[in-house]
Amino acid sequence: MFTLYEPLDEAVRGELAAYDDLSAALLARRGIATQEEAERFLNPSYDEHLHDPFLMVDMEKAAERFARAITSGEKIAVWSDYDCDGIPGAVILHDFLKKTGANFENYIPHRHEEGYGMNVSGIEKLAKNGVTLVVTVDSGITDVAPVARANGAGMDIIVTDHHLPQEKLPDAFAVLNPNARPDETYPHKSLCGSGVAWKLVCATLQMAPELRERVPEGWEKWLLDMVGLATIADMVPLVGENRVLAAYGLRVMRKSPRIGLQKLLRGMRVEQRAISEDDVGFLIAPRVNAASRMGEARDAFQLFTTNDESEADLLAKKLEKMNRERKAQAGAITRAVHARLKERAVRSVIALGDPEWRPALLGLVANTIADEYERPVFLWGREGNMSLKGSVRSGGATHILELMQAAENTFVEFGGHAAAGGFTVLDTEVFFLEDRLVEAHAKLPAPAEEDDLAMRADAVITPEEATHAFLKKVEKLAPFGQQNPKPVFLLREVTLRGISRFGKGKEHLKLKIDVNDGDGTVDAVTFFVKGAVARTADALARGSRANLLAHLERDTFSRGTPVRLRLLDIRVV
Repeated sequence: MFTLYEPLDEAVRGELAAYDDLSAALLARRGIATQEEAERFLNPSYDEHLHDPFLMVDMEKAAERFARAITSGEKIAVWSDYDCDGIPGAVILHDFLKKTGANFENYIPHRHEEGYGMNVSGIEKLAKNGVTLVVTVDSGITDVAPVARANGAGMDIIVTDHHLPQEKLPDAFAVLNPNARPDETYPHKSLCGSGVAWKLVCATLQMAPELRERVPEGWEKWLLDMVGLATIADMVPLVGENRVLAAYGLRVMRKSPRIGLQKLLRGMRVEQRAISEDDVGFLIAPRVNAASRMGEARDAFQLFTTNDESEADLLAKKLEKMNRERKAQAGAITRAVHARLKERAVRSVIALGDPEWRPALLGLVANTIADEYERPVFLWGREGNMSLKGSVRSGGATHILELMQAAENTFVEFGGHAAAGGFTVLDTEVFFLEDRLVEAHAKLPAPAEEDDLAMRADAVITPEEATHAFLKKVEKLAPFGQQNPKPVFLLREVTLRGISRFGKGKEHLKLKIDVNDGDGTVDAVTFFVKGAVARTADALARGSRANLLAHLERDTFSRGTPVRLRLLDIRVV
């Protein structure tokens, strides 16, 4: 029987009496304290747990305007972002507008040449093409000047976004954004951009019943493959309505007739009917994002909208090739960073850059270096518009936003959260960037140390409990993501029967853990091992005893898909 790290409060255990000890403990650690909350969490319902789109401020006027443009044959433009939230959202509106027979085009700005969001020159192009209504996806909330230019050209703008606004909202015809204003009445504030766009589709179909002659009842559910893809890929909290959209999105993806999705999955050797949130986050999303990072975002958009099998096959292979190029270029930058760091002292903050480095790749590299050196890493390159942009990763307990705020007069702009962010550095400050950040880091309060593995665990288990039956209980809480992380288990004083490295560069680690006093073993693996785990692994020997922190998962590449541990941390006893 497993042991809980934190015993459940008797009242909470009573409320969750319908569930076994493990499920009750995992629910309670996620803030679920009643039977009603547990049922809503474990059994998300499309019919019962999605909110009325008309609760969103401006939704009624937006849906009415959108429907009028469709039925009257106005020229509509869908302006979307180029990432794995904007692209799926663009596909959602494309499929809907195509189904309704609307007069429309999709506009996706070039990541390196135009940058994020709307721009005046793009708006002027659309005006010349006769566009009278622009609907944004995953962008627009901060684009005050482009919206003003559109108004001057006689165009209406419907903003659908989820990002935080600046001091004032753009003067758009309608602004759909649960995060945009203090008077917002929509109950769920954390929708991704595609989620907001899908809500507009649902509201438009309700607002204009005549569109149901072209769009069959329930057809909009097929768009949930893209909503689910974006919700998982954009790492919004997978609780509340987002949990419903992610769960149903995965269901639709598993049987989606979308030929481009099928081709992409086939190339990655992912079984469509068993697709998981991990497949979305670690396999599909990087390939969609590779399109804009390495070439044209429109390739990813075309992949999901084409009905031509040959075109889908070519585009899927193109995204696969671009993803390999992304990895290769990121690898080259990583090697360059390593070479520079070998030539000098490593300080409390690492800040490096090169005008030749592509900013879109630097988050991946910064993450690798930060994990390895266990400190904040800032990397910058030059964008197509000549600005010096970069990415930062925490690499430990430093709060990234607080660090950038403390480095006064260094950045043109910056944003993000505690662990990761992006920035544009002043040209005059770039050569002093590391000095400024080291000085700022010294002023921050020292973070509290959290060295006890048990503080990070959901429960304590034994190696014998790493079974399919146990994993099925854990998977009831899926899909996992932000604010619903995969459960973490502590295994105390296990005996190691084998230690090996694998991969081309021996960069991955596998441990064989003793089960039933030598009757068998269970594997524990970690990929691209680095930092403290790598240092501990180097000191391990057969027969060592250790405490492990791990997720449970299926090994889909081994016969019988045995349960294994995904190693997160290890301490020698």
